[in-house]
Amino acid sequence: MKKNILSSFLPVLLFSILLISFNEKMDKEPAIEATTGHPAWSAQSNIYEINLRQFTKEGTITAFEKALPRLKDMGVEVLWFMPITPIGVEGRKMTEKDLGSYYAVKDYKGFNPEFGTMDDWKAFVKHAHEMGFKVITDWVANHSAPDNHWMKAHPDFYAKDSLGKYIAPYDWTDVRKLNYANKELRDSMIDAMKFWVTETGIDGFRCDVADDVPMDFWKECITELRKSKHVFMLAEGKKLELYDAGFDETYAWNIMVAMTELYAGKKSLVQFDSLINADNVNYPKNAYRMFFTTNHDENSWNGTEFEKYGDAYKTFAVFSQTMYQSVPLIYNGQEDMNKKRLKFFVKDTIPWEGEMDMAPFYKTLLSLRKSNAALAADASYKKLVSTADSSIFAYLREKDGHKVAVILNLSKQPQKFSIKDASIAGEPLNLFLGTKEKVDTAHQFSIEQWGYIVYDYK
Repeated sequence: MKKNILSSFLPVLLFSILLISFNEKMDKEPAIEATTGHPAWSAQSNIYEINLRQFTKEGTITAFEKALPRLKDMGVEVLWFMPITPIGVEGRKMTEKDLGSYYAVKDYKGFNPEFGTMDDWKAFVKHAHEMGFKVITDWVANHSAPDNHWMKAHPDFYAKDSLGKYIAPYDWTDVRKLNYANKELRDSMIDAMKFWVTETGIDGFRCDVADDVPMDFWKECITELRKSKHVFMLAEGKKLELYDAGFDETYAWNIMVAMTELYAGKKSLVQFDSLINADNVNYPKNAYRMFFTTNHDENSWNGTEFEKYGDAYKTFAVFSQTMYQSVPLIYNGQEDMNKKRLKFFVKDTIPWEGEMDMAPFYKTLLSLRKSNAALAADASYKKLVSTADSSIFAYLREKDGHKVAVILNLSKQPQKFSIKDASIAGEPLNLFLGTKEKVDTAHQFSIEQWGYIVYDYK
């Protein structure tokens, strides 16, 4: 009798053990399964870059935190902080009042005391998450400060030239290049990045000069990070291999340069359009590219958006915020029309005037991006042909029956024209006028120099 009971019970017991084992495996592995593709929240999101040193008079994370309600109201979603790690002293480029470059990392697991404490940072990330923000930080994997503790503890972490001297890449005399032929360095770098994700709760990284770091390292690193969290990875780079390595987004530097050249009369609209078409062909369909009019590098070294684009600063902002495959960027101060080149190595606070003149403009664009799936990074893009194509640049974004049409006059003269494309027909909302208009192929458009029209088809 006992033998018969045991015999009948054994199949049930074995099935139960297999089921428990399967469930345990699923509990451990869903993070990997769920991290294929981009984070679900990213497609209709946006990025706001923070130069913490210059954002407030205090230059601390707690002082910046007071701006969160204002940024939330404007529609900002992803907060990107320039490096928050301690800065090296050795090799600083200036002597008087030099606070050093954010990108000369002295301690990969430390928080820069200039900005506050690690506890301040953790409390901030928690608060930002509670308000619905995502938080990413700048990460410098290519090089560190010469006085990083790794230099003494692990000198083989650093690359040397043919004469056996440590390498200062480019003209960056305040940093030394890291050696990715060293397996222990790779493990240490990944460990440091995991620390910020698991211990402080950040949602990803913007990786400095990502093109110069071996792609096989990035693949190993991102795979490991995503076992803990589906981090968003933004690369300051343009190599297609960055996507194979796991990055979500790269910089559209070439388009930003083309905007500058177009405004200066050094490039024609036909050339501008050709460049965009080439990118459309060359980059994978699921590859995000970050469009922008300025950032910390551009503002400090190459001039403000007003210097670069003059009367077209709004027009190119509309372009940057509505282009395909992009999670676009706004740099701190743009919402208040900052016309100052912020100094890089010293304290140089943004001269906030308090009016935030451009905040309503950006809020309008960010709200549209969130409410209309046609501006999602994975929405389609189609060039609209006009009767004034040497001056007018128009395009249609579309997804799941939702549409947005963008019409830009990229010339110094007013233009009158029509668009012979049936896809524009309807009664869309003229976004910046706040009124509905009847539009069809017979419609005669009139637009001022460097003007713009955005149609929201609900």
